[in-house]
Amino acid sequence: MNSNIEIRKKIASGWFRFLQSQICKEFEEIERKKSNGRKVYSIKKTTWKKSENPKEGGGTYAIIKNGTIFDSVGINFSEVSGKFQKKFRSQILGAKRNPNYWASGISVVAHMKNPKIPAMHFNTRFIVTSKNWFGGGMDATPSIKDDKEKKFFHKKIKKTCDQYNKKYYPKYKKWCDKYFYLPHRKETRGIGGIFFDYKKGDWEKDFSFVRNLGLCFLDCAKNIIEKKMYAKWSKKQKNEQLYKRGRYVEFNLLYDRGTKFGLNTGGNVQAILMSLPPMAKWK
Repeated sequence: MNSNIEIRKKIASGWFRFLQSQICKEFEEIERKKSNGRKVYSIKKTTWKKSENPKEGGGTYAIIKNGTIFDSVGINFSEVSGKFQKKFRSQILGAKRNPNYWASGISVVAHMKNPKIPAMHFNTRFIVTSKNWFGGGMDATPSIKDDKEKKFFHKKIKKTCDQYNKKYYPKYKKWCDKYFYLPHRKETRGIGGIFFDYKKGDWEKDFSFVRNLGLCFLDCAKNIIEKKMYAKWSKKQKNEQLYKRGRYVEFNLLYDRGTKFGLNTGGNVQAILMSLPPMAKWK
C-alpha cells in the first residue's frame, strides 16, 4: 500500500507541474496575441523551499503582471510535506491519527485588466495523511453581468462532470455556492462553478477527473478571454471591477481554506497571497 501511495504522489505532482507549465505557456501566448507579438507584460518565475530540510519540498510560482490582458495572474505549483501543528490537526482528515502530511497541487488566480472579463480561479490538489484524497474546483467572478457567458461556463463544467457521474455537477455546484458565500456581506463571491473536497475511493477515476477539470479550466479561460480581449470599457465599469475585487480580498483573507492551509503549514507567503488583486476599492 505504501509503495502505491508513493507512486500516486509522483503521478499527481507530475501532472500538477505539467499543467502549471501549460497554463503559463497559453496565458503568455494570449498576451502576445493581444499585443501583436510584443512583450508588454512582465513575468516572474520563482522557486521556493518550505524549509532548509529538502525533504519538506517547496514549489514554483509564476506571476504575470501589467499585461494587456492580465493585471495580475498567479500560477502556483507546490509539493510539500511536514507535520501539522497540534491546533490544526483536528481540522484535517486523518491528521488526528497521524500528524504527518504530504500535499501537492496547482492554484491559478487571474485578475483581468478589462472589467468585462471575469476574474477566474482554479485549483486542484492531492493530500496524503493517514488518509488520501483529491480536492479543488473552479469558479469565476465577473464585475459585469453576462448571462450568456455564465451559461457557457457552467455548461463546460457540467459536461466535464457528467463524463464521470451525473451527480457530480449538482453536488459540487451546490458546494461551491455555499463555500464562496460571504456571510458578513450576505452575498456570493461570483457566478460560482464547482468545489469539491475529500474525493477518495477510486484513485484512477478521481485522478482522471482532476486532470480533465484542469483542461476544462484552461479551455474555458482561453475562450472567455479571447471573446472579450478587444472589448472597450468605461471608467465606471473599471470602478465596479475594483469594488468587486474588494469582495474577493475579503473572502480570501477571512474564509478561504487554501489560504489558511498554506499559512498553517509553513507555505510560501507570496505564493499563498498571489490570489489577491494588485488593486481594489471599498465603498
